[in-house]
Amino acid sequence: MTDWLDRDHSIAEPGYSRWLIPPAALAIHLSIGQVYAFSVFKRPLQAHFGTSPTPIAWIFSLAIVILGLSAAFGGTWVERNGPRKSMFVAACCWGAGFGIGAFGVATRQLWLLYLGYGVIGGIGLGIAYISPVPTLIKWFPDRPGLATGMAIMGFGGGALIASPVSVKLMEIFEAKGAASGEAVTKTFLVLGVAYFVAMMFGAFTVRLPPPNWSPSKDGGVPDEKAKKAEVHDSGMRVSAANAIRTPQFWMLWVTLFCNVTAGIGILEQAAPMIQDFFRAGPRSGVSAVVAGGFVGVLSICNMAGRFLWSSTSDIVGRKRIYSIYLGLGVVLYALLAVVGSHSTVVFVLLAGAILSLYGGGFATIPAYIRDLYGPFQVGAIHGRLLTAWSAAGVAGPLIVNAILQREGKPGALTAEAYRPAFLVMVGVLAVGFIANWLVRNVDARFDEGLKEVRNEQ
Repeated sequence: MTDWLDRDHSIAEPGYSRWLIPPAALAIHLSIGQVYAFSVFKRPLQAHFGTSPTPIAWIFSLAIVILGLSAAFGGTWVERNGPRKSMFVAACCWGAGFGIGAFGVATRQLWLLYLGYGVIGGIGLGIAYISPVPTLIKWFPDRPGLATGMAIMGFGGGALIASPVSVKLMEIFEAKGAASGEAVTKTFLVLGVAYFVAMMFGAFTVRLPPPNWSPSKDGGVPDEKAKKAEVHDSGMRVSAANAIRTPQFWMLWVTLFCNVTAGIGILEQAAPMIQDFFRAGPRSGVSAVVAGGFVGVLSICNMAGRFLWSSTSDIVGRKRIYSIYLGLGVVLYALLAVVGSHSTVVFVLLAGAILSLYGGGFATIPAYIRDLYGPFQVGAIHGRLLTAWSAAGVAGPLIVNAILQREGKPGALTAEAYRPAFLVMVGVLAVGFIANWLVRNVDARFDEGLKEVRNEQ
């Protein structure tokens, strides 16, 4: 078993199709994308533990913090050990996180939910998130935006499956006489087993390309077309240790932080938000099922944005596409604050568009890294950059929940209570727009390849 997990035993045999890699990566990201559906558990858990929204919201935030930290510290480990071992470890952590979290709910020990879903599950999230990325870029050097978009869209689409399934499972268990807390416990156990199996499929399927492999040698894209698709590649070979010494890394960090903070501002509060927005008038009484459906709609937009926007970045370039993400995000958030409560259709369209830009930012960042620093240690650099996600996972919910608690009590909020939070997000996105505009090419002195040439001379 240990040998099977080793990097050397995961090299693709002759005839292996690179198009098997995206489904393997998708199985991983669809599973861990469940974290974006956590909002459907917020109110059942609040009622079960008898607490305010903030302690429950911190479970989600903790999972995102640990995701970023484990990706940062585990990035070089993933590069060294390969995707198969990484996916196996991630599957064990993510499945165990649900199991420990379920025990915490069953015994009314909130700290176990923090430990299980937040810490151990968060470690699984971080390792799983980055494990397919270097492999995808190695298999698709001609289409890095398309390749990472195909896989990372699964993270955005995971909630599309998890949200309605979780709501339905809780309804089934409650219909059989289980209390709400017991229903959450059983739902957690079912999800943990299902996701472990799905992630193991990814681990069994994934392969690394043979040494010196290229699409043209495999009967794929001709060299001329591959070179044309790689027009955005700087040709650099920068290590993760050197990357964090460059100003470009920190500009990207701020850019990603702002994009994620604004997206999580909607996503973390999605299910209760639509109930609060349309509490009064003829649209009053939005049910938990409808709220869960709204989370699903946002997941579709998040997933579609990850694929469509990142694929477009192969044509227009990463810096330009990020300018669109952040600049258009400013406009959409301002409209959501001003006219979002006038119509459910307008509200859903604006929120969905914001989430598509949020998803696009996530899917494009690995290709942006590859363009600036080269493919040498994309996974490790990506992992370090995801600490911005950790920070945003705290900042986004903290901003929104702090403003909402100031505006009124949970269950009695209206659309007006959300307006200050949305306007804050306008400012956050504007900062990100400026940071992205400041990104320039990396100085040649950070290039490991250039150092090797100088040493040889």
